[in-house]
Amino acid sequence: MNPDGSPLHYVYLNLGSNIEPEKNIPRAIELLKEVTKVESVSSVWETKSVGYDGENFLNMCVLIFTNLQPDELKNQILRPVENQVGRVRNENRYAPRTIDIDIILFDETPHNLETWNHAFVIIPLAELIPNFVHPLEAKSLVEVAKQIHVWIMKRDDVVIS
Repeated sequence: MNPDGSPLHYVYLNLGSNIEPEKNIPRAIELLKEVTKVESVSSVWETKSVGYDGENFLNMCVLIFTNLQPDELKNQILRPVENQVGRVRNENRYAPRTIDIDIILFDETPHNLETWNHAFVIIPLAELIPNFVHPLEAKSLVEVAKQIHVWIMKRDDVVIS
């Protein structure tokens, strides 16, 4: 609860970048910390780009607390943070990007279900909430993560403070 009695929501976000990701992901976390309560962060993971031939992506998940609803969070916090990190949107949803921030789980409600099949979401999210039941697989996230057979590499060299 907030001091005014309004509910505080917990939200899991997925952050991804393939333009200077070693710089842009930590920068996005810094900016999020300025406007939300960042509770925990996963490791950073590297995956091949999906949908086009481009630089590899770095991704991670983060738990934040907010009193905003999903649309408010997206418009008031996430899009402005993306803009500050230099995100340029165009019609190609697979285009390279400085940062992409997606809501994955809002309280107990999964968001962006199409992303729940990707290693870059499941593996970092499983670090934070291993026993959460995957909305499409009806198994724990840690079980689903163990079944993933794509190239993904933990990047301990990318430091999130």
